[in-house]
Amino acid sequence: MFTLAQLTGFVAVAEELHFGHAAKRLHMTQPPLTRQVQGLERELGVELFDRSGRAVRLSPAGRAFLSDARRLLRDAEGAVLAVRRVPTGESGTVALGFTAASAPGLLGPLLAQMRRDLPSVDIVLRELVTSEQLDALSGGSLDLGLVRPPVTRTELSSREVLREPLVVALPYGHLLTEREIIDVADLDGEEVVMPAPNEARFFFELLISLFRSAGIAVRYSQHLSQVHSILALVEAGVGLGLVPESAVGARYGGVVVRPLRTADPTPVRLHAVWRTGNRNPALRAVLSLGWPFAEGRHPRM
Repeated sequence: MFTLAQLTGFVAVAEELHFGHAAKRLHMTQPPLTRQVQGLERELGVELFDRSGRAVRLSPAGRAFLSDARRLLRDAEGAVLAVRRVPTGESGTVALGFTAASAPGLLGPLLAQMRRDLPSVDIVLRELVTSEQLDALSGGSLDLGLVRPPVTRTELSSREVLREPLVVALPYGHLLTEREIIDVADLDGEEVVMPAPNEARFFFELLISLFRSAGIAVRYSQHLSQVHSILALVEAGVGLGLVPESAVGARYGGVVVRPLRTADPTPVRLHAVWRTGNRNPALRAVLSLGWPFAEGRHPRM
């Protein structure tokens, strides 16, 4: 099999059409360059240069092979550069988990920043509820997750990356749509499409806490794990929903959104989570991006 050195020598002679000039360009003497070209010709079983006259000319086979030789050298150089980027995190793969509710608020801006700052890092996306993400992170099939707190597993590290308000999603024509801002007490006796207590524990416990603090009782119509499913039922008139502000998009034409007044104006939390000790260099590069981490700190591995 021919070597990269033989290809480099052949391309230099083909471009210079002079063995002496090509040898000087490659910072070597002419005899070893001649042996490189002859060795390449033996491997290929063809003559690459016409040696019938005093001038150096490419043979028909040499002309045909020149473009392939240049391409092979470019590919080899690209492979070297790519593998050198891996230890620094400039290239590689990160498996990233996210919840449906986190996608509008953080996932889009994060992916845009990665495309700009880490264009050679490939992202494998997996939409999973928080409990599924935590299992995948602990098991090593995810590198990074965007989950709802709390994160109590000792093998995982986390940082808060987003806070946002809750809003009330109302079916079109509901009496509360006449309010500019809705207080939690205004929801007393209303039918509410609730988050599932297991799959969406953070939201379930947050809403239960709000209702208890306000001293109200609501009627639970359904329990669902995904925010887009909650909004679909709101649109169908099954009840109202309390969801993150960023989760309500224009696609829900039958849903009217009103701000919810709460003691904490941004009670919805989102954490970035990874397995402590994960040595994927691309993960470290992603974590070093300028995310809005709590207290202005970047996460530490």
